[in-house]
Amino acid sequence: MSFYVTILGSSSAVPTSKRNLAAQVINHLERLFLIDCGEGTQMQLRKFHIKFTRLNHIFISHLHADHVMGLPGLLSTYSILGRTQPLHIYADPRLESYLSFHQSFFYEQMSFQVVFHPIQTKQSEVIFEDDRLCVSTIPLKHRIPCVGFLFREKPQPRKIKKECIALYKLSIKDIQEIKGGSDFFDGEKWISNEELTFDPPPIRSYAYCSDTRPLKEIIPYIEGVDALYHEATFLEEDTELAKKTYHSTTVDVAQLAVEAKVGKLIIGHFSSRYNHEGKFLEETMKIFPATLMAEDGLRIDIG
Repeated sequence: MSFYVTILGSSSAVPTSKRNLAAQVINHLERLFLIDCGEGTQMQLRKFHIKFTRLNHIFISHLHADHVMGLPGLLSTYSILGRTQPLHIYADPRLESYLSFHQSFFYEQMSFQVVFHPIQTKQSEVIFEDDRLCVSTIPLKHRIPCVGFLFREKPQPRKIKKECIALYKLSIKDIQEIKGGSDFFDGEKWISNEELTFDPPPIRSYAYCSDTRPLKEIIPYIEGVDALYHEATFLEEDTELAKKTYHSTTVDVAQLAVEAKVGKLIIGHFSSRYNHEGKFLEETMKIFPATLMAEDGLRIDIG
């Protein structure tokens, strides 16, 4: 069952010829979720053949331009294309007034409804939930209010073996109880639940941590996730600059990944000041070998 992330932008602050500004698309069971929307995001969606008309939920980590300036253009394109499906946006409450101004200035009416969900930035909260997936915020520490996002699947019931339904002539009530974990008495003996069912699929999880100083306080939120995306804006040699600008270095992120016992680490949001990008991966892998370097267009399977 699909659960993967596609990197649309992996640069910080300034785009380069190879790297666009911050944006990612999560595909969970063929449902698409957009995280951040830097300038040029809609072009990246087209470039990497992502059906952006299927996007119904957009999560914005914070209100720095490189994470949000692609949103007005994307909304305009949706309206031009005649979108009718509501679009849900989860962000700092101040974004709503900016989008309202943009709408009043450039177009009076849109073809679809924008449903705005203001989010807390100082404490974690569940902001999206259905029967398969839960999305919650991760409080971060940047120059302005900022959050990360945790995508975690919900536990699913055990799957009953079809041959057992006929073999034991199970009723609908029997099936429901067995899916809930009960054993079954066939009139002569008890049949264990494990014999009647398949194990449910493992719970998969993905954490996205945008611009932030390194924070051990987030470990309880990200501990054991299958994949962690974390900004690594600077190399170790620029630790003081990272502290000054409320960003993280490669070493900061690698040590965090070790302590949180994550499955794999994806580093991104690289400063354009460097010409030797390979050093980002080199420094991180010395501490946490299971590291990937974000590249625009890279697809990473979760779990």
